[in-house]
Amino acid sequence: MEEGLRFHYDEKGDVLDVSIGEPEEAISKEIKEDFFVRVDPETDEVVGFMMLNFEKILKNGSSEVPIKADLSLA
Repeated sequence: MEEGLRFHYDEKGDVLDVSIGEPEEAISKEIKEDFFVRVDPETDEVVGFMMLNFEKILKNGSSEVPIKADLSLA
């Protein structure tokens, strides 16, 4: 099933959270400083990712996101 990305930015915490489809309960695994991949605890399938210090990273220039993805227009 194809699902879109859902973005949520917490300005107070400076956290960007991206879910694949509807947000769901997941386990977060840090794969790079301030970057976490969120996985389903039962299937280990990626269900989203999260970046801490998002605004700070943007102000310091772009940062490579360590995720490969296949994207298409809906």
